[in-house]
Amino acid sequence: MSPIFVTILGSTGSIGQNTLDVIARHPDRFAIHALTAHSRMDLLAQQAFNSKATVVAVPSQTMAERFKAAWGDAPGRPEIHVGAQALVEVARDPASQSVMAAIVGSAGLPAALAAAQAGKRVLLANKEALVAAGSIFMAAVRESGAELLPIDSEHNAIFQCLPHHGRASAPLGPAPGVRRLILTASGGPFREKRWEDLAEVTPEQACAHPNWSMGKKISVDSATMLNKGLEVIEAHHLFAMPAEHISVVIHPQSVVHSMVEYEDGSVIAQLGQPDMRTPIAYGLGFPERISSGVGMLDLALTARLDFSQPDMKQYPCLALSFQALKAGQGACVALNAANEVAVAAFLDRRLAYTQIATVIETTLAWHAGQNDSELASLDDIIALDERARSAARRVLAV
Repeated sequence: MSPIFVTILGSTGSIGQNTLDVIARHPDRFAIHALTAHSRMDLLAQQAFNSKATVVAVPSQTMAERFKAAWGDAPGRPEIHVGAQALVEVARDPASQSVMAAIVGSAGLPAALAAAQAGKRVLLANKEALVAAGSIFMAAVRESGAELLPIDSEHNAIFQCLPHHGRASAPLGPAPGVRRLILTASGGPFREKRWEDLAEVTPEQACAHPNWSMGKKISVDSATMLNKGLEVIEAHHLFAMPAEHISVVIHPQSVVHSMVEYEDGSVIAQLGQPDMRTPIAYGLGFPERISSGVGMLDLALTARLDFSQPDMKQYPCLALSFQALKAGQGACVALNAANEVAVAAFLDRRLAYTQIATVIETTLAWHAGQNDSELASLDDIIALDERARSAARRVLAV
């Protein structure tokens, strides 16, 4: 059997590294076609050498030279593609059948969309593809016949709990008999603290997630639970579920990754270790299940599973996410753009932790006065994203 060729967009990040780990466990089943990275050229060179990648894509000629220097005199250097358009070209290259879309932020949106338009199996770990352009992205999946496998642990869990027939597609309506989707959230590192006591929180404290090892931006989003809000928006698009039928519960142990409630009262949950290799392996091997390298779950050792309702005053970013989803696609674009600007400022120590929500709320208020009824293309989405970022930066400047 010929191996399935995989392209990893964002290979040096946490998801990319875990994807390479899973693939390395199945050398007869998978092979790497292309890898992309933004700045970590030493690691990219090591990954490309170990995986025998044919192509790498980097953002600039400067990074291309750094990659060459990191590669040195070793044989078999891959082709080097340069620039933002290179990401799109690599994503839709017919040489690979599966694309892991793991670039963080809106920078990953065009490439993820290109993979969907090309009819690939898209392993989606980029939130912005759905948060900012959900209707466009899901339409592309339907029109091209692409397969869409969500990699976020919560959405992957929901997918596993829903009925399907061996193919991942873009549903036009909720799955039959489903009453509610229940997303679980750890509550982040500050779930036992009061909101008014968080003004002095440092980036180091916000990034110290109790259960998961993640990048800085997504760790901050997890602390504010904006990340969970984005996942609510994603779930709306992925599973064609109205906002009022999606709920969030805090589950500190991160063992139950999400649940689906059916009309007869049954609730089906997916449980597992807090290890991203599980959903990655599920996406790569679907509909078969393959080894991920994740150990067995010891529920006796876990001892207890706790659940509670999130306090929206404690997590204003989550409340703002529900507000944006109900307002429409344009508000979701503004929400995401404002959050990226605010989190970057917080990580640079230019903004207080508790002001992240203020920047988002003010930007959403700005958006309410905009006329963006026509968001028919990726260019429309990008233009609104840029305007929203400018609006958020003006809030920072005050």
